[in-house]
Amino acid sequence: MANDKGIQRKLPPICVADYCGGEIYERNILRISLNGNQEIMVQDEIVAIDKLKDIVKTFVDNNGDHTCTYCNGIKDASSSDNPSKAVVSLTSHPLSSYELFVNVQDKLTKAYLELRKAYAINVLGKSLDNLNENDMILLKKAYPFIISEAQTK
Repeated sequence: MANDKGIQRKLPPICVADYCGGEIYERNILRISLNGNQEIMVQDEIVAIDKLKDIVKTFVDNNGDHTCTYCNGIKDASSSDNPSKAVVSLTSHPLSSYELFVNVQDKLTKAYLELRKAYAINVLGKSLDNLNENDMILLKKAYPFIISEAQTK
């Protein structure tokens, strides 16, 4: 259907084992919540939507454990360890608007796209348009799109 609208995402595989990834340390979770007043809260602070993309990029690219050779983050030990451990948790209040939810999803996507573009150019030496299948696998492994819309503890 060419006229379908909505958010296109590939869902993660269904967890069929009792153990599905283990413990996620709090420093590796960026909590974004949409409240009933149509405000965006990041780690319990109200932020403007135009700041969200950069907040997400800074969090994902942080490299707190110093294991990411291609990251350009600030290496804050209290923030995400590396892109493969960085989880963006998105929750919404029942009264938050669908439009706000979609706009936030758009900012998340743009943040990851910019990180992936930089990786493609700086590490793979190619633009996104010139990546082959193997390059795409490396790109997605370098910056996996880990968004959780489940309630986190």
